[in-house]
Amino acid sequence: MRYLLDTNVLIDGIPPLPHGSEVAISAVTLSELHYGVLCARDDFERGRRLQRLEAVEAQFSPVAIDATVARIHGQMTAAVAAIGRKPCPRMMNLLIAATAASVDAVLLTRNVDDFVGLDDFVKVVDPAEAGGAR
Repeated sequence: MRYLLDTNVLIDGIPPLPHGSEVAISAVTLSELHYGVLCARDDFERGRRLQRLEAVEAQFSPVAIDATVARIHGQMTAAVAAIGRKPCPRMMNLLIAATAASVDAVLLTRNVDDFVGLDDFVKVVDPAEAGGAR
């Protein structure tokens, strides 16, 4: 199975996944991690976040935002608006979800509720439900 990890999963720690799973991240997640380093409240926290960012950059080649992701993102944004939710506060999450959909991956996130209305585009799973030994 192929998984795309939401930023919160990288921050909290990648859970055990089924054997043979492919794991990827979105370029959006890398952006969020860079932002986290830059807005840290003190030097200790900045150093901790920088270590995480460097480890993620060493481990992953992020999936880029391309024309396919942009098309899916537009469709997802419209779908979210159609069910009465405001897409603007969810823009980064919608880009991550569109990235997952573009590579036919399950989106692994601890914030499943942030992705309501996207069932037609991408499967969204909490890490506790993914389970399995790596």
